[in-house]
Order: sequence, then structure tokens, then C-alpha cells
Amino acid sequence: MIKVYGKVVDDQSRCEHYHSEKDIISIKFKCCNTYYPCYKCHQECENHEIERWQKEDFDEKAILCGACQTELTINEYMNVSSCKNCHASFNGNCQLHYHLYFDYN
Repeated sequence: MIKVYGKVVDDQSRCEHYHSEKDIISIKFKCCNTYYPCYKCHQECENHEIERWQKEDFDEKAILCGACQTELTINEYMNVSSCKNCHASFNGNCQLHYHLYFDYN
């Protein structure tokens, strides 16, 4: 089982900041190679700035489905609304924070 750090509140990697039914993904932060449920958890636990994934890194497995522990590439995650393995739905509003995690321009 892949460890998710931060203020995780359940076994599907929801955190105290984002905990709706669909808040089940965690992101491996490039700067520390560590999975966190959200940028707020990263900021509270680490003493360095977030390093965003660059477009050329988007084939890297950096997204974790909290429902089944499947790792997705960034490209896979950005082009789906649910897990390719268990079909659990992801929160579409996560796109509002892409600029914090991914340099996709």
C-alpha cells in the first residue's frame, strides 16, 4: 500500500481540507517524491516550495486513486473523470488547482 502523507482522514486519502465523496486522489509532489491529498497538506508538512510537474513529465505516474491504490500518469488523470481501474469518480473541481501542481502551458 502506498503511503499518503498529510492530514488524511480516511483510508481513501481524503484530507481535512478536501473530503467530499469524490476527493479520493492524491498527488505525488515532484519536489519531494511524496504523495499528499492536496497542496494544503503539502504546505503544512513540508518546509519547501511546491515544484510543479512540467509538461514533459506528464507520462510520470504521479496520481493515486484512493479507492483502489492504482497509480495514474498525469496525462491519464487530466483526461478522465474516474479511475481507469475501479471507475471511482474523481472531483472535477480539482482542475481549479491544476496550476499549483502542473505546468501545462
